[in-house]
Amino acid sequence: MKKIVIVEDEAIAADHLQRLIALTMPDTTVVAVLQSIEESIEHFSHNPPPDLVFMDIHLADGLAFHIFDSVPVPCPIIYTTAYDQYALQAFNANGIDYLLKPIDADGLRHAMHKLNILSRQPAAATPDTAHSQTPQTKYRSHFLIPVRDKLIPIEVSQIACLYLEDKITRALLLNGRRQIFDHPLDTIMEQLDPNHFFRANRQYIVSHSAIQEISVWPIGKLALTLAVNTPGRIIVSKAKAPEFKQWYSHNQTVEN
Repeated sequence: MKKIVIVEDEAIAADHLQRLIALTMPDTTVVAVLQSIEESIEHFSHNPPPDLVFMDIHLADGLAFHIFDSVPVPCPIIYTTAYDQYALQAFNANGIDYLLKPIDADGLRHAMHKLNILSRQPAAATPDTAHSQTPQTKYRSHFLIPVRDKLIPIEVSQIACLYLEDKITRALLLNGRRQIFDHPLDTIMEQLDPNHFFRANRQYIVSHSAIQEISVWPIGKLALTLAVNTPGRIIVSKAKAPEFKQWYSHNQTVEN
């Protein structure tokens, strides 16, 4: 029996979805209905991941994507929403489908058909091909950020840092421009080349090319100064400082 979690803050919508699931997916059981970002973080932090999550994007305490700033949700997610401007963020955050409300049985069956197809795809190369093929990870070169009725292109090479401010993810570009991202930092970091970007702390991801100065602080901490003015000081902890030094020195050698 597959286990499902629903993240939905509207009781009527949650009840409707549960009835559709019972009708179209008899081999599943809904183990939890969560109504907020805070409740979702608490649940996913203390319970094993379900087989599938249905997640409303607009919750009472913010966008559901902010759940991933605090806790990973390593399972397929079907996003449910009354808005269509978040499709790009949804598919970048474990989304396998994006259902517009009101959800109907046909839409749910189509989403499950897609999930079944994806689950049958091989996860890795077979032993016979593992030695002849080198997996290549494709990292982002651009982001397209939805703003009202437009998609704003952001070139990754122009990003000085990404940071979390008031629970909102923002990018600071080398030209000083700032742009709101509707992606959690954890999700963004997975899409960036780790040779060029480093997760300095919970609040900041920094670009190698933007680092202008590295100051040694007491008890082994490091303070980073970038080529652009950041909204706060970027501190690398003592525990993370050796990893940062290795990353920075290695990439400097590669670039030179």
